[in-house]
Amino acid sequence: MTHPLVDRLTTEFGWPRFDDRASLDEWTRTDGVHVAFVPGDPARNLETPDVAVVLPELRMAFQGAFDCAVIGDAIEAELREETRVLKTPSLIFFRNGECLGGVARVRDWDDYMARIPRFLATPETAPAE
Repeated sequence: MTHPLVDRLTTEFGWPRFDDRASLDEWTRTDGVHVAFVPGDPARNLETPDVAVVLPELRMAFQGAFDCAVIGDAIEAELREETRVLKTPSLIFFRNGECLGGVARVRDWDDYMARIPRFLATPETAPAE
């Protein structure tokens, strides 16, 4: 299940949507910092549309310091378990295929402004193989 504001991320912004793990893993191993948006079920979680609106604004506020993708239902549970970012909606940060951490649920703008720079400042490691 999806929501129009989540769909907008792929249709209007052109962000990829990953429904298989191999494609997600390939994307997270490319250069740069990547944010995987795990929307959860928007019918049960009323915060999902809010995060879908905030994420493009965050990307602009950080001047494109990270790229973004939407995680499909097929791999959402596996990704949440693996990264230990269990609550949805969530933003999970990656670099070189490694999870840097995540921000679960909708947050105040100041909270995002405090947390995201920590992920961006995480020292680079060798790419995952």
